[in-house]
Amino acid sequence: MRISLIPFLSCIVWITAILLAPMTRAEVPIFDSHLHYSARDAEQIGQSRFIQILDRNRITRAIVTGTPSTHTASLYRAAPGRIVPFLSVYQVALDKERWHLNTALPQWVKQQLDSGIWAGIGELHLFADNRSSPIFRAIVKLASERNLTLQMHADPAVIDSLFQQSPKARVIWAHAGVYPYPPLLRDYLMRYPNLTIDLSVRDDLIAPKGKLDSQWEELFVDYSDRFMVGVDTYSPKRWSEFDSVVQKIRGWLVQLPADVARDLAYRNANRLWKPEAKYKGVNMEWDKD
Repeated sequence: MRISLIPFLSCIVWITAILLAPMTRAEVPIFDSHLHYSARDAEQIGQSRFIQILDRNRITRAIVTGTPSTHTASLYRAAPGRIVPFLSVYQVALDKERWHLNTALPQWVKQQLDSGIWAGIGELHLFADNRSSPIFRAIVKLASERNLTLQMHADPAVIDSLFQQSPKARVIWAHAGVYPYPPLLRDYLMRYPNLTIDLSVRDDLIAPKGKLDSQWEELFVDYSDRFMVGVDTYSPKRWSEFDSVVQKIRGWLVQLPADVARDLAYRNANRLWKPEAKYKGVNMEWDKD
């Protein structure tokens, strides 16, 4: 009896094609490195809906901050394996512009950090004219003493001042900085080994009309361990755009080599904040490779 090898060989070819095929947009899980869950967000998006949005977009985990931070703390307690909570120093929106003048702030931050749930502090908005603020310096000292990450919305002068004060500080430079140019970012990545860059709201610069820019691609390949992606829900309106922003992010991620795409999408963030546990049965197998 002769057994044809054609079906067997066809199966091998089919399996090989699947394994070697490039990732599709839906196959790239994401650790979102920049989400806000403030008072207005909590009114519009309840905790269960927040998690549903993550699930729907295959977002395994997320760094979350908000004004005030009580909403972030509540969300973290509801989903501890899913949320990486950052302490906001803002109690109201106006604090974004004046926090660096608040002499009572360092003591308040210390008391909040004593609760033990916070993985970082931010997002801190600060620019060159205020980089010598003693309040800022006190916050940097607190974060460094506790090995917590600072999420900075800042210009290059602030980043320089921060690392001059604390060379071993852990820093996320939000939005690829206020001057998101690949040559400048390359320079700063070379200067500061503990600097990580989040790419939220820079997708149109990274991939104009959906095509990955060659300078950004080269930078990502050369520093594949130093970047993270994020949506940035900076206003309640952003939630209505959430799905399309995630698709835009995945659209340029899949134009990168597969290993680089996975680093940016979720591996780098998971190295910095190792997964604590499974969350209510959600499959976290994506986080293991």
